[in-house]
Amino acid sequence: MTPLSLNKERSLIVAMDHGRTHGVIQGLENPRTVLETIVSSGIDGILTTFGVLKHFRSVIPHTLPVFLRLDGGPSIYSQDWLAYTEWDLLHSVEDALKLGAQGVALMLFMGLSVELQTFRLVARVARECMSAGIALMVEALPCPSARIADPKDPLVAASAVRLAFEHGADLVKTYYTGSVQSFQPVVANCPIPVFIAGGPRMNTLHEVLSTADEAIKAGSKGIVFGRNIWQSDNMRAVIKALRCIVHDGMSPSEALSRANSI
Repeated sequence: MTPLSLNKERSLIVAMDHGRTHGVIQGLENPRTVLETIVSSGIDGILTTFGVLKHFRSVIPHTLPVFLRLDGGPSIYSQDWLAYTEWDLLHSVEDALKLGAQGVALMLFMGLSVELQTFRLVARVARECMSAGIALMVEALPCPSARIADPKDPLVAASAVRLAFEHGADLVKTYYTGSVQSFQPVVANCPIPVFIAGGPRMNTLHEVLSTADEAIKAGSKGIVFGRNIWQSDNMRAVIKALRCIVHDGMSPSEALSRANSI
């Protein structure tokens, strides 16, 4: 399966790009161990950083789609998440090809002072991806700002993913807006596959599964979860349960029962 085949299938992608801004973060102390666990648990793709891919590419089967994060900004020790005044391209499509990635990922910060810069980066990299024959994932996030009171407002979220599409994305990752009804217009207004971000670790596994289930029911093509997988006490169980939601259409309760059997 290639990243572009994600257009036709639902997918469970694990995000491992958090160290890029956080430095030390609980759960990612040993990237090799995380990679070995998630790969053997049946995930459909990985989103990660140059450093992780450079040093641990051998752990990932070449048949498993990998997205390389190309952009970045200050660490959380310099600026707050979703409050950036600087953002730039740190790596290239050529780097991604050399590291054996089948796709790349960029941010789109709607509402921040760096919004136009992220538009420029998406447009530029979209052209390069088209020439190279690899997929572009855009993480389109509405940011709290003077004109965005609620980043999870369905119209605001729908505009963010539509902007990602218009600037050249092949698939887009964004916030889940909180309900099937509110997320449906987000998906309906985006002609490319929409995936939801997991965000901070949720309180319970049932909450994680319910979020994934509702997003799928609203039309999402899958999930891109990080902390809710590798910060859990049992990554294999969480992945198994999420696979039951994403691929088998089980209810959260049925999937939770499967997870508890591990």
